[in-house]
Amino acid sequence: MKKLLLTFAALAAASSAASAQVELGLKLSPSINYFRTDAPSEFNFKNESGRIGLGGGLVVDYFFGENAAFSTGLWLTGKSGEFSYSDPNLLGTTIKKQMGIQYLELPVTVKLFTNEVAPDIRLYFQVGGTIAAPIGARIDGEKRYIDPGTLNETTALKHVFFFDANALVSIGAEYQLGKSTKTFAGISYHRGLINLDSYFGDERKGEFGEDVSIKNNVFALDLGLKF
Repeated sequence: MKKLLLTFAALAAASSAASAQVELGLKLSPSINYFRTDAPSEFNFKNESGRIGLGGGLVVDYFFGENAAFSTGLWLTGKSGEFSYSDPNLLGTTIKKQMGIQYLELPVTVKLFTNEVAPDIRLYFQVGGTIAAPIGARIDGEKRYIDPGTLNETTALKHVFFFDANALVSIGAEYQLGKSTKTFAGISYHRGLINLDSYFGDERKGEFGEDVSIKNNVFALDLGLKF
């Protein structure tokens, strides 16, 4: 009896593995990026302008139902923006600072698909989040930065917190090109949840205190191919 139960369990596991479907793909994501800033009003922190970014990488969709998949992958993502503030060491002089950051990003999301809305076309809705680690940074186009308020030189990466997390929502469409080849296009919004500042509240804590917050915001166009 025990052997029979083990046999049935093995068959069930094999059946489950056979029914599971994994789709691999690559995507490219041009984006518009900007920072959300928050600080005491005396420092006049303001978002100045958005920047164009580019990201992309591996997409992995692991289906656990006909219309539902756990979606992950590994992305290299560029995020950037420009903000200004009043420096108390320079009698309130306004300083503008452009930052560009490269992240290695891991998505943890669920992707839900409709049935075909037209021949070989399905819509998808994706929700979840990403975790990311900065691997490079530039300030005003340079890897090192001399602060006009202190004249101290630091690396640009020292201004960025070592970890980031984002909420992610997206909508798009997927088109069946062949038996196992699909193309997709969608729009996604990535809302930064972690204060990326590791400079004003650390290196210049004496002048700015601990209340400066800078967070990422990204709107991306996702274009990809799955195999």
